[in-house]
Amino acid sequence: MIYRVGLTGGIGSGKSTVASLFKDCGVLVIDSDVISHQITQSGGIAIAAIRTTFGDDYIDASGALNRVLMRQLIFSDPAAKVNLEAILHPLIRTQILAQIDDATINSTLASSYLLLVIPLLFETLNYRELVQRTLVVDCTETTQVARTMQRSGLNEQTVRTIMAAQITRAERLRLADEIIHNDGNLDTLRQQIAKLHQHYLAISSGIG
Repeated sequence: MIYRVGLTGGIGSGKSTVASLFKDCGVLVIDSDVISHQITQSGGIAIAAIRTTFGDDYIDASGALNRVLMRQLIFSDPAAKVNLEAILHPLIRTQILAQIDDATINSTLASSYLLLVIPLLFETLNYRELVQRTLVVDCTETTQVARTMQRSGLNEQTVRTIMAAQITRAERLRLADEIIHNDGNLDTLRQQIAKLHQHYLAISSGIG
């Protein structure tokens, strides 16, 4: 199976921007958040189990997951969070593996490695086992809050609640094989990614 780098980082750290820049380098990017949204949209493969476990109130009028209500529930009820993750994580993992296999079989890979974007990479053992190296996108907590509020419209208290539910910044950095510092401008970010791309090409080709 192709060499796999796991990209992670706290909310608002800039994972999507980093993933997009790796994609510009010809790297296949598989994003667990994209998969999560796909399986919880109307007709998604997770909807039946969510409805059975949580009830009709957590499915909106279109037949998709009611994300606002579910967010409120899992932040107030740890058991509900565990139950939701028990539904979603196995399905997401299966979809990730299927996409890797599909890309390999159909020879659609332009690079000797691919990037798996997994926000909960360190929190979930089943995801950590999918990658050979871990890359963390890091920025200050102040930057995280500001970016998330601007992007999502959430208030500061909600953003900090989400951050508190994630692994700490210090622990994330401790577990990282490589770190991208994303408090600067886009040119600085591109320079870091260009160097890392060459590094991963060398490693994944067996010459690093």
